[in-house]
Amino acid sequence: MKKFSLTKRIRPMVYSFIVGSHLFSATAKAHNNLQETTFQQQHQKISGTITDRLGPLPGVTINIKGTSTTTISDYNGQYAITANPNATLIFSFMGFKTVEIEVDSQKIVNVQLKEDATALQEVKINAGYYSVKEKERTGSIVRMTAKDIATQPVTNVLATMQGRMAGVNIVQSTGTPGGGFDIQIRGISSLRTEGNTPLYIIDGMPYPSQSLGNGEVSSGVLPKESSPLNSINPSDIESIEVLKDADATAIYGSRGANGVVLISTKKGNAGTTKFNVSAYTSIGIIANKLKVLNTQQYLAMRQEAFANDGITQHQDDAYDINGTWSQTRNTNWQKELIGGTSYIQNAQTSVSGGSENTQFMLGGTYRDESTVTRDNGHYSKGAVHSSMIHKTSDDSFHLNFSADYTSDKNTLPGMDLSRLAYTLAPNAPALYDNAGNLNWEEGTFENPLGYLEGTYLSLSNNLIANAMIVYKFYPGFEFKTSVGFNDTKFSENRTLPSTMYNPIYNPTSLDSQIFNNNSSRSSWIVEPQLNWVGKLGEAEINVLVGTTFQSQKQQLMAVYGAGFPSNTLIHSLTAASNVIVINDDRSEYKYSAFFTRVNLNYKDRYVVNLTARRDGSSRFGPGNRFANFGAIGAAWLFSKEAFINSNFLSFGKFRTSYGLTGNDQIGDYQYLDTYSVTSNVYDGGIGLQPTRLFNPHFGWETNKKMEAALELGFFKDRIFLSTAWFQNRSSNQLIGIPLSGTTGFSSVQANLEATVQNTGYEIELHTVNLTMKDFKWTTALNFTAPKNKLLNFPGLEGSVYANTFVIGESISIQKLYHYTGIDPVNGAYNFKDFNGDGQLTSADRKSILDTSPKFYGGLGNNLSYKNWNLDFLLQFVKQEAANELLYFPVAGTFSNQPTAVLNHFPLTNNLDTVQQYTSGANGTVFTAQNYYTQSDALNTNASYVRLKSASLTYSIPSAWSKGFSAKVYLQGQNLFTLTKYSGVDPETKSIYYLPPLRQFTLGIQVGF
Repeated sequence: MKKFSLTKRIRPMVYSFIVGSHLFSATAKAHNNLQETTFQQQHQKISGTITDRLGPLPGVTINIKGTSTTTISDYNGQYAITANPNATLIFSFMGFKTVEIEVDSQKIVNVQLKEDATALQEVKINAGYYSVKEKERTGSIVRMTAKDIATQPVTNVLATMQGRMAGVNIVQSTGTPGGGFDIQIRGISSLRTEGNTPLYIIDGMPYPSQSLGNGEVSSGVLPKESSPLNSINPSDIESIEVLKDADATAIYGSRGANGVVLISTKKGNAGTTKFNVSAYTSIGIIANKLKVLNTQQYLAMRQEAFANDGITQHQDDAYDINGTWSQTRNTNWQKELIGGTSYIQNAQTSVSGGSENTQFMLGGTYRDESTVTRDNGHYSKGAVHSSMIHKTSDDSFHLNFSADYTSDKNTLPGMDLSRLAYTLAPNAPALYDNAGNLNWEEGTFENPLGYLEGTYLSLSNNLIANAMIVYKFYPGFEFKTSVGFNDTKFSENRTLPSTMYNPIYNPTSLDSQIFNNNSSRSSWIVEPQLNWVGKLGEAEINVLVGTTFQSQKQQLMAVYGAGFPSNTLIHSLTAASNVIVINDDRSEYKYSAFFTRVNLNYKDRYVVNLTARRDGSSRFGPGNRFANFGAIGAAWLFSKEAFINSNFLSFGKFRTSYGLTGNDQIGDYQYLDTYSVTSNVYDGGIGLQPTRLFNPHFGWETNKKMEAALELGFFKDRIFLSTAWFQNRSSNQLIGIPLSGTTGFSSVQANLEATVQNTGYEIELHTVNLTMKDFKWTTALNFTAPKNKLLNFPGLEGSVYANTFVIGESISIQKLYHYTGIDPVNGAYNFKDFNGDGQLTSADRKSILDTSPKFYGGLGNNLSYKNWNLDFLLQFVKQEAANELLYFPVAGTFSNQPTAVLNHFPLTNNLDTVQQYTSGANGTVFTAQNYYTQSDALNTNASYVRLKSASLTYSIPSAWSKGFSAKVYLQGQNLFTLTKYSGVDPETKSIYYLPPLRQFTLGIQVGF
């Protein structure tokens, strides 16, 4: 097995960084030297400190009026810039009034900025290939910055976005370190689960969201394969923009069908070299425990179950009740198995600075996280982030370079013990015997800690780098090229040694097993672009044209081995007596495109944005590889009209958009005849068997998007309201068309004329509630009410999807049997036989459970008083789901149960909600349980309001800390949840995996 080496992977990145620095600096050196003497004679160095009412203000932009020369204040609010003695400096920062100061031969210029909510509309938003002022954007874009990320000690970038963005629904799948998240941007558009992921762009480089993990390897450990987004270090992120509508996403063509997530990493700023060091420690615990039966209640249930079945003599294997186990022992297995404390240690350091022409940043992060189970599992991550920006003195040449390397190591128990924590009998024996060894109670006890003898290990190394070269060769004209590279290596293995099994079965190393997965993915992208900005009368025109060339190669190799001469050889597949190749896949994906954008801004009040893209994908047959996509967006800033003269309305804009995007997320080679190696041997040779039918005729899945939005600012934008309505229709669905069994194939990949529609409303409200000398209180609310519907599906009733989808309903539904109560005669669950044929079949599943959210959002507040700052976020979701009884076997069998089963038959007055107990001998009751778990009897309100995060920060006054700044903070995650859901967690819902943990964090940040 490969050794985990952070140094080995960092070396090539650092080498590239140094070589790149030498090349571009040598190129620009001669040009700069020619101008240096004259420049120094006419200019002088100006420095100073920028503050607000609370102290130093970092990130302020300082611009020499009438030029493109700018710099940014550092962490201590300090800046330095070279300017003409007669120049005018412009100081601007989001949320503060812009200040202009004439230099007048001054060498030190200190400024205190005053707050101004209207400056929010001047901030520039990253839209991918271009940037646009917030007030002038025609598309739907939501944004969060490093300030919001800093209040959350999380490891996955998606966790930072939960509850903070309208139209973006994110669900955490497990609280286990290294687990993943599901994200939906304005709903689900594709009938294929894998066809709904958004496009991630990191500093211009597309980042694949498809996991390199294998489900058979991680089965039982994680609910899904390991998330590749764990390799993105949240603390290195400067901002996240999510593009949602056609106007914002169409320039990405097919790749933007499900939305685009743009991630920009931190950059260095001009000024004095500064060092930042931050560290925090977190503890995590299970936030909620499920109410299950205690020993007295459990044994009473078991006794009644045997009595109901007419069994007076308990079976020999009924150890919980036949006297083999203690009848008084009462163990809280949730505390014993998943009731521990996880610890997180995170440390980060960075150095940044530079001159007016060259800025740099180099930082590193180390994180280590344990689990709440009884094992030594740890999730550790090391990350290095580098960035360099250079421009010539005349601003004609720019070079931006960034590189990030992350190395993860995850050692987890071979199985998540959550399910056993809820189902293990409360009177089960102790985990250890008197000698401290695992207690198997003479073979009668399946000790859950035996599963911890198995291990899971994953190693991930990810390098992502991007360089942007910009050359302004003529006034208004700009040529730039973006070059990116991404390389990911991933390996995982899970062992099931014989020592994890009950000794009564006499297991040996011949029973030991191992699953191995080794995979890699590398990709590059080149995007030359030409941009022109000019004026035609009172209209400003911006034209962008560009092209994309992208290539991606991927290798997957998963192997199973069993039967070893010794457990010490379990990691050596050559020692296994039985080796099976689970997956051996090599694929290549190529993508090319031509795109253009034309933006017209007339009188700063009428804005039209046109985007178009022609995409080509290797995932389609020769005649269908290319398709055209585009959009039009328009905005009217009516608050600038002469007839609007109101002190009440400070900003008003109406915008709308319509466009077409596509989708090619179907995997590679789907149109070809494909074959796989068969394990069958004929005449001493191994043959091939067909696995897919040839179909070159299917093409792009298409998504038509429409939006209308109104943005209003009141009282100088102290109250800012944005409302939007959207409609997305996805058609030409790429899905397997069912075939007759006589063909030898279950389906063939093709386009289905089914249409999925997503509509909804989004509301964003920002308010400045109170502003005083030492106190400020702001609020941010986002609210989304989505509606998903299957509009049409030709031949649905006669297809294999008849039991999955219903026209007019959401594609997230579950078709269920209709529960009618408990039969008073046999005490079993009853269900409605809709077609009256005397039996329950799939045709009787007429009831519907829609698990998609009815609405969701978040409410955040920020309060600052002198040097104190309090920030907290409430996340809310309105939804339905099946309750916790879905995950438990028949009440009365050898398994603990939720306390809900106490309300069981034969209670009178319709108080019984659970059928009669059975030990498993009552076939009628046992069969009814199977229908029960597929019925609407379990439907329940799973809505919740959660205090998602809270952060209290104290900044050391600048008067105390000459030359450095410091912050101390206390943070909390998942602090409490208000819900009527009776299960463990309304977000994850399942009992099979850990829910999100409640975490408390203490940290410090120091800059000098």
